[in-house]
Amino acid sequence: MSYKLLDNINSPTELKQLSEGDINELCSEIRDFLIDNVPKTGGHLASNLGAVELTVALHRYFDSPTDKIIFDVGHQSYIHKILTGRKHLFDRLRTPGGLSGFTVRKESEHDPFGAGHSSTSISAALGFAEANKLSGSDAYTVAVLGDGAFTGGMVHEAINNCKQDLKLIIVLNENRMSISQNKGTFASYLARVRRSERYLKWKQGTNTVLRKIPLLGKPTILLLSAVKNKFKKMIYSTNYFEDLGFYYIGPVDGNNYSSLSRAIKEAKKLNKCCIIHTYTKKGKGYQPAEKSPDDFHSLRTNKKSSTFHSEVAKKLIEMAEDDNRIISVTAAMGIGTGMSQFGERFPDRYFDVGIAEA
Repeated sequence: MSYKLLDNINSPTELKQLSEGDINELCSEIRDFLIDNVPKTGGHLASNLGAVELTVALHRYFDSPTDKIIFDVGHQSYIHKILTGRKHLFDRLRTPGGLSGFTVRKESEHDPFGAGHSSTSISAALGFAEANKLSGSDAYTVAVLGDGAFTGGMVHEAINNCKQDLKLIIVLNENRMSISQNKGTFASYLARVRRSERYLKWKQGTNTVLRKIPLLGKPTILLLSAVKNKFKKMIYSTNYFEDLGFYYIGPVDGNNYSSLSRAIKEAKKLNKCCIIHTYTKKGKGYQPAEKSPDDFHSLRTNKKSSTFHSEVAKKLIEMAEDDNRIISVTAAMGIGTGMSQFGERFPDRYFDVGIAEA
């Protein structure tokens, strides 16, 4: 297939040359490209369809490879690869000697960190951001991770070490799923944060008013900000990120390029560590994937009904019929491991702990 806009983009520089009016059409072409190519080789489709606008916005407003963009797990980096000169390799995606399904340093200067596993991005980004600070670089570091990856303990260990004066931006991209449906109290917490639109509108409004007050010295601005925060806490509770000292931006519609642009501009203006909380639709733009994102998370080219994991699940269920001591534990991979079948048969003996292998 030929693509009017996408065929002419082989680097972030060319992406930046497009007009704002062309972006929605480009995003549509990228989705068509993914739908046309990924099923032929196998690969992660639904998660990438949801991350199109977000990845385009990141490459429009940051300067990779000087600015480091790190994708957690890496399976939703396909758009990143397309925009950084690798779309011609997609006919050999996930094949021996072909394009990796994850970020790989030797593959491109735009892949600063090789990630084939979850919850490592903020730790890596923290290292880059600290190095930039020590060397006097003005470069940004951006960590992009999903809400599934955010359930991993390593994420929170890294956040514990983030300093306010680092040019580190964490993008929490919430699609309410990791691979299977998200589990646990943190997933429920994010859902509550995302619903608190009244508080977020109020926060944005007070910030706007404060910025417009003329001739105020920095101490007065800080005092007003402190008063604002006290008043806010009287009316609305703060969220997890703000309680840890991060400037929080969101929730932002991650499938709306204009909303993303505003959020990224605000984050860059801050010149300090902050969180952009986006929400996207897994499988966006492709009805079968929107309807059943689990089935389109990772496509296989071999469609045979019997697989190693399906046989393991079948045998385990047989054994569990006769032995009620047998349980099943999976880390957000119920479908990928076949254990969801066990969960359907024995829901009380099935534990999906989210992406938390430890």
